[in-house]
Order: sequence, then C-alpha cells, then structure tokens
Amino acid sequence: MRILELNFERTWRGGERQTLYDMIGFKSLGQDVNLLCRAGYPLQQKALADGVEVKAFPGILGVIFFLMFRCRKYDVFHVQTSHMLTWCILTKPFHGARVIFTRRIDFVPRKWITKLKYRLTDHIVAISTAIKEILEDFGIKNVALISEIVVPKQLDKERGAKLLQELGIRPGTYILATTSALVQHKDPLTMVEAIKMLKEKRRDFVFLHFGNGVLERPVKEKIKEYQLDDVYKMMGFYDNVEDFFAVMDVFVMSSEEEGLGSSVLDAYIYKVPVVSTGAGGLKDLLREGRGVMCEKKDPEALAGGINLLLNDKALAVSIADKAYDYVLKEHAMQRISAQYLKLMA
Repeated sequence: MRILELNFERTWRGGERQTLYDMIGFKSLGQDVNLLCRAGYPLQQKALADGVEVKAFPGILGVIFFLMFRCRKYDVFHVQTSHMLTWCILTKPFHGARVIFTRRIDFVPRKWITKLKYRLTDHIVAISTAIKEILEDFGIKNVALISEIVVPKQLDKERGAKLLQELGIRPGTYILATTSALVQHKDPLTMVEAIKMLKEKRRDFVFLHFGNGVLERPVKEKIKEYQLDDVYKMMGFYDNVEDFFAVMDVFVMSSEEEGLGSSVLDAYIYKVPVVSTGAGGLKDLLREGRGVMCEKKDPEALAGGINLLLNDKALAVSIADKAYDYVLKEHAMQRISAQYLKLMA
C-alpha cells in the first residue's frame, strides 16, 4: 500500500509528533509511506532524519498542484489536520485516493460545510471517546476510535539535574510540572490558582511550567499578584522537553478542553504520577486509577490531588505503575499502526 501522510503545520507539537510516529509505524509494517508538509519546518527535518521521503512546499498553491497532478500513485491519504483535509476532498476527482482523517481536537464543529467535508471523507478517526461522541452528535457515523502512539526515549537525566541546579532548587524539593501551552483551552490561570492553594498547605515544592502562548502575560501577572515567584517558574519552550520528566515528582494538567492529552501519556511512560482534570480525552487516560482525576476549573481539587500524592508515596508509585503498564500495552506503535492499516485495507 502507498500511503501519503499530510500535515502542513509549522509547529512541533503533539499532532506533528504523531504524524512522524504513524509514518515510522507504517514503514515498520512494510508499507510505502511519503509525507506532504510545509517546507523548512520541524516536521520536514525530523521526517528526513528518519528516512521518510518528503514532498515539502512553502505554500498552499504548490500543495494543490501536487494533489491534482502528482498523486495518482497513492492508495491512501492519511490527513492529520482539518485545513489539509479540505484540499484533499476538493482535489479527490484528480487524485482518486481514499482519504482518512484523524481528528485530534474536542472542539464542537458547527458549520454545515464541515459536515459535508467529513461525509465526503472515506474514514474519520477519533483519538478519544470524547471526540468520537462529538462527531457522532454532529451527525457523522461510523467514526473509528484509534488512540495515539507513545514511544519512550532515553532521557538525558543530567540535563534535568542541570536545570534544577541552574534554577537554584535545593535538593529534596518536590518538582511539580506541566508541559502545556499558555492558551485558553489549557486553562493556565486555573493552574496558577491551584499552585496558590497548594502553597498555602506546604512550601517544599517548585512548579515548572514548560510552554508558551498568548496567555503568557496574564499568567505572569497572576503569579506576581499571588507572590508565587519563588515556587511557580515559567520555563517557556524547550526542545526535547521529555528529558525533564526524569526530575518530576508529579505531572499536572488543568485543561478545560483536550482531545486526548499526549503529555499525560508521556508522564505515564516515564512513570510520573498524574493529577489532571478529566477534560475531553483525558478521561479515557485517567480512568481505572491511572491518575488523580479532578473536575474542570476546580483549582482546590488539583491542589488537593497534588498534596495527596506528595503525602502518600505508596499511592503515587501504585498510580504510576498502573499507568505505565497501560501505556505499554494500549499505545504501542505496532498496535496503533496495525489498527490504522486494518481501516485502510
């Protein structure tokens, strides 16, 4: 089977990482895989490094021409973003390939043109139960549920230790952290409230917030207002942020909307216990005791969950072990890739 993966994002976030993992997984199962992406951005560079043949374009006009006149050789388009799905559907009379779209966001679609686009797509994949239910309520039937791949990497533990040293964090201090963009659906202001409440209970921790975004200024202002500068550290963007899981005691998510929560899966594979809201697809991950699940916009519950795990080491280890066993079984590359190939056949 000849598969074309399509992702035209400029960023390197969860969706782009999953695009790369999908390609590696399909190749490992003997499929011929190419990538269509935006020229000069991280996905192109990482795909080339992994030996994937890449068709890269600086703008959408090159993409449209390629889809219309150079794609008859592909059996399947696996589309990773809604914007790219539009062009794949519009050019389908030219390329003739089957189109599979993976939806990763749990925002509720509303436009009739979106419904038409989805109905013209051969298969829609939802990465969580929450997304599947949203699509079915929207009128899209036969939505497949296929989650995401988790691939552990060898962590650079010295890098994590060096970061703590640079920040002047004393040995014995508990390290709490999140890897979360500073955007509304991640609800970072609720996170600040939670850390404020936790500081009222104890002072033996530091919270590291890895990520950037449009809410950086109001978050910093709230940290200053609450006098949290000593415990709430805004870290910004770091490449290979997974290395810092090596120094975390608890991983925290405050999202009000979440397609799945790939960073929680990262915490699982590195055996870091999780306290999180049950927003969207996070509920799939946290159920059956794989984390401490809290209601959305409930900073007191988040603070209480963190405090519980810091006080009860046996519970923290039990949760982390259960989550680790789950992610190894349910989110292995070969398992997820085989599910996609069965759908594509």
